[in-house]
Amino acid sequence: MRITHSLNSVLERWLPEQRLFLKSDKTTRFLRLRPATQLVALGGIALVFGWSIIASSILVIDAISAGSSRDQARRSQTAFEARLTDLSAERDSRAAEAAAAQNRFTVALDQVSRMQSQLLDSEARRRELETGMGAVQSSLQQAVKAQHQAQAEADQASATAPAVRTAELQAALDILSGELKRAAADRADAVREAEDARRTAEAVSIERDQIVARNDQILTQLEDAVTVSVKPLDEMFRSVGMNPDEILDTVRRGYSGQGGPLNPIGYSSSGNAEISQGEAKANEILITLDQMNSYRIAVEKMPLAMPLQSAFRYTSPYGRRWGRAHEGIDMAAPVGTPIFSTGDGVVVFAGWQRGYGNLVKIQHALGTETRYGHMSKIRVKVGQKVSRGSRIGDMGNTGRSTGSHLHYEVRVNGRAVDPMSFIKAAQNVF
Repeated sequence: MRITHSLNSVLERWLPEQRLFLKSDKTTRFLRLRPATQLVALGGIALVFGWSIIASSILVIDAISAGSSRDQARRSQTAFEARLTDLSAERDSRAAEAAAAQNRFTVALDQVSRMQSQLLDSEARRRELETGMGAVQSSLQQAVKAQHQAQAEADQASATAPAVRTAELQAALDILSGELKRAAADRADAVREAEDARRTAEAVSIERDQIVARNDQILTQLEDAVTVSVKPLDEMFRSVGMNPDEILDTVRRGYSGQGGPLNPIGYSSSGNAEISQGEAKANEILITLDQMNSYRIAVEKMPLAMPLQSAFRYTSPYGRRWGRAHEGIDMAAPVGTPIFSTGDGVVVFAGWQRGYGNLVKIQHALGTETRYGHMSKIRVKVGQKVSRGSRIGDMGNTGRSTGSHLHYEVRVNGRAVDPMSFIKAAQNVF
């Protein structure tokens, strides 16, 4: 009491004692507010006000950081898709260049084949001319021998005939020599053209090998890129307790349209192991891209958005609470705060249910369902189709509830799962 009296005496200068009079018809009472009491009241008010400012700042910072992380993830995804498109375009251009080089290589081989055929023909003609020249030389030698024998026995008149025959043989020999020279020149030209064609074929082959190597490098980069892109999606579905293989099968059954004319398949008789290997790698990339596209279709159909777009506070997590299973999460905000659907789906229940109060159930694709409880107002009807981000109701305090909040559940094939796994998975995808 002495300490309290001393404290009141010290505080008397700044907080003088106040009296609050309460008057009724018969009596009058008053409440005495001592300086210490006033100090305690002012301290409590300052503490509550400071706590409100700190909590609001934390909520604002969380909202800003969440928005910036989603924007950064969206920009990263856009940059990756642009890079993937550029790599695909470059792969197509390299494939076109490889095809053109293959065509040039084939043309060069055809030219080499024709040059070789011409060279063989020239060689055959040369051999025929050499054989004919040998026969002519043999005939000429026989004629010279006959001339020498005839000169000893015949007269001047009979000696004229071998001279004429010798002149004819000399003219034939000159013709054969000219043909031999022309055949030799043709052969030299054919050899030179064949050598040029061979060098051209080697250059085209080197260029083709370079293009094939570059194409293989591009395909490897594409394969690494799509593999890195698919892995987070696969981990996301496993984190929410869903089987990725079953999800892919379901999506492919829903998107399995085929068509177009059927044309005969052309087969190459030359064969090329490097191009076949590149085509095999390209097919693997297409399979991985199809898997990634199926994952993205599944993501678009799953409830991954936030049910609240205004400031809120997590008040209860998923799991056991007060000895019982709490199959959702609680998010507190003022009465009337808008509540939105977290994915495309169909409303299967909209009304009052024990414990939940005003409840909305939405059935989504791939066996998922979301529940939104304790609403003050329901804005949808049973059978209505809703989109991600559609307003379905307002936050309230109906049912078994201690204050204004949203009870949010996610169920997969009828089994309750932690909604935070879906919310965290959405942060890694969007």
